[in-house]
Amino acid sequence: MRQPFSLFVLFVLLSGLSGCGAVTVDEYANNQPTLVPETFFQGQLTAHGVIKDRGGKVIRYFNADIKAYWQNGIGTLEEDFLFDDDEPDRRVWTLTPTGEGEYVGTAGDVVGEGRISVAGNSMFLDYVLQIPWDDGTLDLRIDDRMYLVNPTTLINESIMTKFGIRVGEILLVISKVPD
Repeated sequence: MRQPFSLFVLFVLLSGLSGCGAVTVDEYANNQPTLVPETFFQGQLTAHGVIKDRGGKVIRYFNADIKAYWQNGIGTLEEDFLFDDDEPDRRVWTLTPTGEGEYVGTAGDVVGEGRISVAGNSMFLDYVLQIPWDDGTLDLRIDDRMYLVNPTTLINESIMTKFGIRVGEILLVISKVPD
């Protein structure tokens, strides 16, 4: 009797693990409203968010003004941040379409190229961000997921990892500024 029970437990455990695969952007392909980067990231936007440490404690707050525009099919996002300790920061993204629902994203503090996939109301980014750390820098992998919840509001959640270990997260809302 022990053998069948052990096989049953193994089957249940393996079945549970197979359901733990990573969520892909394609799972949102039918969700509305449809996120079109060339439309949403156009004009003035604002962002408001928090940065959490690996334990989930909020360690920083920020607001950002974003100027977004497209020229010759290439997108630019000029992001000007102001943190709760009055520290300013600036990141300028360049978004280059590479195929249907696919883009490459680059910025001055991004190592190499970020991969961007868009489907339905969602946009997923995978990139390595270089952040200041002590007297140097630290490279963190960012799993960035955005969800358009209405035509003017995007919810963004980012998981930060180092060596595959979760070290923090970022939560923010991006809103279009009315003309």
